[in-house]
Amino acid sequence: MADLLATWHVLLHEALLLLAFIIAVNGLDDLAVDLAYICLRLRRPAAPVLVPALAPATPPAFAILIPAWDEAAVIGPMLRRLLATQDWPDFTLFVGLYPNDPAGQAVVAAIADPRLRVAVNPRPGPTTKADCLNRLWAAMLAHEAQQGRRFAAVVLHDAEDVVHRLELALMAAHLAGPDPPAMVQLPVRPLIDPASPLVAGHYIDEFAQSHGKDLLVRQWLGAALPAAGVGVAFDRALMGRIAAAQGGRPFADDSLTEDYELGIKLHALGGRGVLVRHHVDGQLVATAEHFPATLAAAVRQKARWAQGISLAGWDRIGWRGGLANRWMLWRDRKGPGMALVSLAAYGLAGLIALDGLMRQWWPPAAALPPLSQGLVALLWWNFALLCWRLLLRALFTARVEGPVEALLATPRAAVGNIINALATLRALARYVAGLGRHGPPAWDKTVHRFPGGDGRAPAG
Repeated sequence: MADLLATWHVLLHEALLLLAFIIAVNGLDDLAVDLAYICLRLRRPAAPVLVPALAPATPPAFAILIPAWDEAAVIGPMLRRLLATQDWPDFTLFVGLYPNDPAGQAVVAAIADPRLRVAVNPRPGPTTKADCLNRLWAAMLAHEAQQGRRFAAVVLHDAEDVVHRLELALMAAHLAGPDPPAMVQLPVRPLIDPASPLVAGHYIDEFAQSHGKDLLVRQWLGAALPAAGVGVAFDRALMGRIAAAQGGRPFADDSLTEDYELGIKLHALGGRGVLVRHHVDGQLVATAEHFPATLAAAVRQKARWAQGISLAGWDRIGWRGGLANRWMLWRDRKGPGMALVSLAAYGLAGLIALDGLMRQWWPPAAALPPLSQGLVALLWWNFALLCWRLLLRALFTARVEGPVEALLATPRAAVGNIINALATLRALARYVAGLGRHGPPAWDKTVHRFPGGDGRAPAG
């Protein structure tokens, strides 16, 4: 028994030391981004953009691409709202549908607006989101040839998006500047779901930090800015260059995260991406949408992100660019590994509790030596970093959604860790199963919702 207890103590101590070291290194990585944000924010405060001066003298034309497979429940309200509220004189909507989606075709056909164009994919759905976007790109080129003019920029949206009325005006203001970027990304704002405060709510905290801090650090350091796939405008000419290099298809058909990769490719061609945070009447100009409200749907969505960005993205993109860009690629790809570490840490916490009970109630275990001083110091350091992370998480959530959601940010952190770990396991299984398989992956989409079953959405 004494030998078993000694072995238990050594194994627990070494496992705790290994996990604590990995978590400490990851914590330092995150802390470096936090400090970079604070320093760069102090050196480069945000310059306000005045609403009356948003529109340039000659309004550029925008093409908005919206891929839609099996979206009859949301595409109608989304399109009607966008067409009725978008405060911009020159834009055309291109909606991608499928021949085996008669419900979606009927909903879109019922919307009579000269700014709306429909492109039906010759292949039955689902193909891939990238394939649908490439079909929309071809429809846009045909429209340009017919009209005898080119669009200035291409905007991406999903069928469930609540588009802010000043989106195109804000994009135009930046694209018309003296040093125009190749990509303008607006923040994404997950909508509050009272029925799912933890699962759907954890997206609020993650996007509040990602689009309020992390992407700004990438931008300031000159690293590639990945596109979020919604609320993003691409320079038409630069997208044409990418299309020409890829057989006329700017979106990678065999990618699960074609929007992310497009931002990386634009940067490789010398294009600059910017994240624009602008408030009007106290409200952030952002793309709002509902995110998955159930555990299964959230795991499915995040597994697709993890597989496309962290696993397949490593294969497809590699490690390119300077030190700052490689650092950010590392941060993109460490997520699945850290998710599994977090899951292991939860299990190890249970073993530590068991060890404490054994030491208190079982005399032979009470004689075991305590944890080493170095390990105890490392654990306290990790605890301090955890408190810092939770504080930042709450502060960034409060800045976007107020104090009530900020109070939920801490319990949602644990929920998010579990979701990310389960998504990692699913992503690894799908990635391994796809090795050696030919052809593009299937469109592993989630079921979407539009705010208010009657099509009403938040103002703005």
